[in-house]
Amino acid sequence: MSTGHSRLRFALLDASHRDPNTRRNFRRELDADLSEFDATAGELPDHFDFDGVVVTGSRSSVYWDEDWIAPLLDYVRDAHDAGLPMLGVCYGHQVLATALGGRVEDMGEYELGYREVTHSGDDALFEGIDETFTAFTTHSDAVVELPPGAELVAENDYGVHAFRKGHAWGVQFHPEYDPQTAESVTRGKDLPEERIESVVAGIDAENYEAACEAKRLFDNFVAYTERVAAESDADADSDEPDAELIA
Repeated sequence: MSTGHSRLRFALLDASHRDPNTRRNFRRELDADLSEFDATAGELPDHFDFDGVVVTGSRSSVYWDEDWIAPLLDYVRDAHDAGLPMLGVCYGHQVLATALGGRVEDMGEYELGYREVTHSGDDALFEGIDETFTAFTTHSDAVVELPPGAELVAENDYGVHAFRKGHAWGVQFHPEYDPQTAESVTRGKDLPEERIESVVAGIDAENYEAACEAKRLFDNFVAYTERVAAESDADADSDEPDAELIA
């Protein structure tokens, strides 16, 4: 784990197929230095010298047979085993679930638009966020089986919206979205025009302001990662030989 700098350094594993909205949103929300990797092009780190790892959304499904997906799953699994704090968003949530032994399936329908989600009320990632909150959702796959040892953290009537295992969290909703992204993604869906326009009509100032509450989870993740880094530094210091004894 790399801690010899003033700001945290995260590996941003971008699975968005180079969607510029993704880079803009995560750069805005994460108060950390981001080392960006285009996961869909097969770009992944060859080390774990980061303070944390973030995995983005994607238009792909984690169970598809695409060359870049298996290496991404392997890296995420190994990074978790190395003890790195991790945050997966939407597709990233499904990647974490799959890599750590859970299961993702096609829902047969879309959850799309601003929706209510309820969290357990006692998880560090959701500190300061109302137990029932508003978030933008866009997915047709869902985590149907949590990884062994994982805890369910948030859900709604469509299923799992957040889980935690060790230092890793997955969230199904999109706390990073701004209204521009929400509308762009909605209009890109192959759904009936009536439903598209209904969702777009709901992308208004009131709903966006309500959804901004969930953005706090990014600060919570950064704060948690800082605590993990500080504990790692303290453990490393305690393992160093006493200078007087060496002399």
